[in-house]
Formats: sequence, structure tokens, C-alpha cells
Amino acid sequence: MPLPDRKWWILASLGVGTFMSALDGSVVNTILPVIQREFHSDLDAVQWVVTVYLLLVSGLLLTFGRAGDLHSHRSVCVWGFVFFVSGSMLCGLSPNVAMLIAARAFQAIGGAMIFASSPAILTTSFPPEQLGQALGLQATMTYLGLASGPSLGGWLTDALGWQSVFFINVPVGVLALVCCRWFIPKTPRMNHGESFDRLGAAVFMVGLTSLLLVLNQGHAWGWTSPTAIALAIFALVLLTMFLQIQRRVRFPMLDLTLFHAPLFSAAVVSAVLNYMATAVVTFLMPFYLIKQLGWSPSQAGLLLTIQPLMMAVTAPISGSISDRLGGSRLPATLGMAILTAGLAWLACLDAETSWHHAAFGLAVVGLGTGMFISPNNSALMGSAPPNRRGIAAGVMATARNAGMLFGVGLAGAVVTTMEAFGHPLLDAITASFSAAVVASAVGTVATMVKGQER
Repeated sequence: MPLPDRKWWILASLGVGTFMSALDGSVVNTILPVIQREFHSDLDAVQWVVTVYLLLVSGLLLTFGRAGDLHSHRSVCVWGFVFFVSGSMLCGLSPNVAMLIAARAFQAIGGAMIFASSPAILTTSFPPEQLGQALGLQATMTYLGLASGPSLGGWLTDALGWQSVFFINVPVGVLALVCCRWFIPKTPRMNHGESFDRLGAAVFMVGLTSLLLVLNQGHAWGWTSPTAIALAIFALVLLTMFLQIQRRVRFPMLDLTLFHAPLFSAAVVSAVLNYMATAVVTFLMPFYLIKQLGWSPSQAGLLLTIQPLMMAVTAPISGSISDRLGGSRLPATLGMAILTAGLAWLACLDAETSWHHAAFGLAVVGLGTGMFISPNNSALMGSAPPNRRGIAAGVMATARNAGMLFGVGLAGAVVTTMEAFGHPLLDAITASFSAAVVASAVGTVATMVKGQER
């Protein structure tokens, strides 16, 4: 175990990496029009700068979580910073879109390693009575990165060019790398004699990325197009095959016995539904503010920072409350209920809605999400045995990314379907928010019945 004061340095080191990864994920969306103009590329090609990163991170999370359990979460984290910093440098030096997409894929490998190892390291470094607080503070760094990304990216691009958005990761990433090597202690291997399930890892990665690709691009291809249907069937076949492999292999990549614990299963389902509901808001609110109300992108961006800032403030407080209560059910259930109320408020938006109405709804959504995330993550990680915490961290991060893409896919499906039948954009947006209310309400029930973990 680390020294009593060292755990906070570990949290700070991992927090820097979390902030950097979240910042990079949010800032790239802001500079896509600049990259498109710089390289004289079409929008479909430029979108892959974002898509390839999201798909690879999602597909590799479980793999690197299992690798950390077998070898060392510290090593996975350190190498993650090496890959991420190197990939950031390559992104800034890219002479064309194709090279930039390849560099983003390289960067995604590092991002997956950081995301998969950080929760496992924190769970080992902090005692159970402080785990919620630690995970909440790490979530705060994530939300601060998401909130500051658009404004910081715009400022850097205007002042130094779009390449600076990637180059800024280099000194920050090197600092985090040095801190991780210095403060995170080496731990002995806990899974002696176990081997890595290469076949399962490959099948899972291809299957999950295929499914997420359909959810990400389905609205553009058409949900009933041959490409979307074929790829969806292919993904479901591979994921079914993956589950069969995990049941038969001696040392599975995903230990399915983790889901035998009601607390773990409920926490995963709740997380997917929470991120699914909030992703609907993140995806559709810019369309409402810019297209429906006629706001400028800068005005819309300023209002949209309310949600992540509220989440950043609330997450560590909620984590500390769950630590004191010795369980996650009360704060997590309350958070999901507040989120449901915020979504219901946003579902009442109309063409004459004032910015105060929209701001209040975003604040309530951020409050509910911030209250939910830390206790739920603490319950999920705390319910996993020490030699399976890497897998648990991979499942937690995969649930986050999958939920976000499910939400975007749901919103895209509702909007495109309703517009095809002649409904105006506003009706489609409010219908999507209503669907998010249902998802959040189901998540509230899931958190309510999962019980206490300590």
C-alpha cells in the first residue's frame, strides 16, 4: 500500500491524465471545421478524426483492463501516457487527413490504456471509506476537461493554429508520465499462471467496434440500409460468439462471474442508462440552441458548459457522501431521479423558451449526473475482487462509451424518423428528450433495487 500522503499524489497524477484525455476528446470536435478547410477535405473524411478515436478506445478498454490484472496496472498506465503523448505529437505533425486519422488511432491506444488502468489504481490506493471521494475527484477532472475543451480549443487555434491543440498534450502528458512513475508503487502480480485470452480480445474488439460504428453512423447511412443492417447482424453474431468463448475458456478476458453479483450488474446497467440519457442532451441541445433559437456557436457553447461544470462540482461531494453512508444506493438513486426531472424539464422546450429555462434544465441534468456517477462507480469498483479490478474498470469505461453512443444513436433515430414523416425539428428534439426520460427512469429503478455494498 502507498504511504498515507502518497495516495493524493497518485490521484493528482491520474487526474492530469484524465483531464488531458477528456480535453482532447472535447476539443477536437471544435476544430474539425478548421481541419477540413486546412486540408481541403470533405466532411465525411474529417469526421473519422473523431470516430476512429472513440471506436478504438471503446474496443480496447476491456483488453487493457485484463492486461493490467495479469501484469501491472502501473505499467499499463505508464505506457498509456507514452502512446498518448507520441500520438499527440504525430497528430500535430500530420500533413493530411489520412495521417491525422492514423495518428488519432495511435493516440486512442494510449487513451484506452489510461482509462482502463486509472480506476483500478485508485481502488487499490484508497481505502473503501475514501474510494467514492477519490473517484468523484477524478470525475471532476474529466468534467473540467470536457467543459474547457471548446473554449480552450478555439483560443489555441486562433492564436497558434489547430496543431497546438495536439501539441499542448505533450508537456502535460510528460508531466503526468513522470508523476505516475514516481508516485504509483509497483505491485506484485496477483494472477500467477493465468494467460491472456487473445481470441476473446480480438472477437470482442471487432464485435463491439462494429456495433458502435452502426450506432455512430446509422443516421447517416439510414437505419434500414443494407450496410447498417448487415453490420449490426455481424456485430451481434461476434458478441454472442464472445460470450460463448468466455464461458468455455479457462482464463476469460471478461470474468462473467462478476455479473453474478447484483450490485455489479445493477451498477453497469445504471451507468449505461445514465450516459445514454445525458448523451441525448449533449447531442441535441446545440441543434436546439443554434438551429431553433438562432444562437451563435459561441453563445451556445457558453450555455452548454453549465452541465459539465455542475457535474464537476457535484461529483466529489456525492462521492464523499456515499463514503460516509457506507453505500451508494441513496445518493445514486437520488441522482438518477434528479436527472430524470431535468430531462422532463428539457422535454418541455418550445420555440419561445427563454435561455433561463434551458439553463435551469441543463443545471438540473448536471446536478443529477454528478450525484450519480461517483457513488455508482464506487459501487461497481468496490464490488469486484482485487484480482479483477482491471476488468471491472474496463467494464465501467465500456459502459460509459457504449451508453453515450446508444444515446446518440437513439437521438439520431428519433430525429431522422420524425423528420422523414414531416415533423419539425423541435418536435423531434422534445420526443428524443422524452425517450431519455424513460431511460433515466429505468436507471432510477435499477439503482434503487441494487442494495448496499458495505
